[in-house]
Amino acid sequence: MARGVKEHATWSPYENNGGTCVAIAGSDYCIVAADTRLSLGYSILTRGHSKLFKLSDTAVMASSGFQADVRTLQKNLEARQKGYYHQHGKPMSCPGMAQLLSNTLYYKRFFPYYSFNVLGGLDTEGKGCVYTYDAVGSYERTGYSTQGSGAELIMPILDNQLKSASPLLYPPRETATPLTEQEALEIVKDTFASATERQIYTGDGLEIVVINKDGIHKEYLDLKKD
Repeated sequence: MARGVKEHATWSPYENNGGTCVAIAGSDYCIVAADTRLSLGYSILTRGHSKLFKLSDTAVMASSGFQADVRTLQKNLEARQKGYYHQHGKPMSCPGMAQLLSNTLYYKRFFPYYSFNVLGGLDTEGKGCVYTYDAVGSYERTGYSTQGSGAELIMPILDNQLKSASPLLYPPRETATPLTEQEALEIVKDTFASATERQIYTGDGLEIVVINKDGIHKEYLDLKKD
């Protein structure tokens, strides 16, 4: 073995770049949020990287994981969405986009995108919807979800505060959370503030997108930077 070459690589190009995403759906709104820190191990690559991607006027995707794969996935979905628009003369609905994302991930299941996604927006009836995914396309519609390195810290808080009905219950129940838009917004901010105190891969800034009947609105909140 050559001098200076380690026997085992200490870094893989598919190593997680960290980050946390959260989405909450209400009766007439959806909130999608993600932090802006992009890191590799103990190194912060940038403090201002957006993990949110607007797919349409009613759908926003938040992604954590290996960001090169995330960007490739975003480009793929953007091209498919544009093709749908030119063919049908209208943008794809949020539930339709959710199915497209599932199909796209499943198509790559034997060499999957190292990407963990949450899709949020408004359905065809104007109700908030959140879809959560694993790496190979399995998904479900829920009232709230979180993905990424801080998910284990944030999910118990969401479960405690929101207690959304399971979509697997019969007869079907409403999955949207009962909170007002402002109450849900405050919970999102609190969960990220808590996660940044205990998890080094989440921090620097919080990018929030609120989707409602008036369109898409963005907010930004500073988080802990060390």
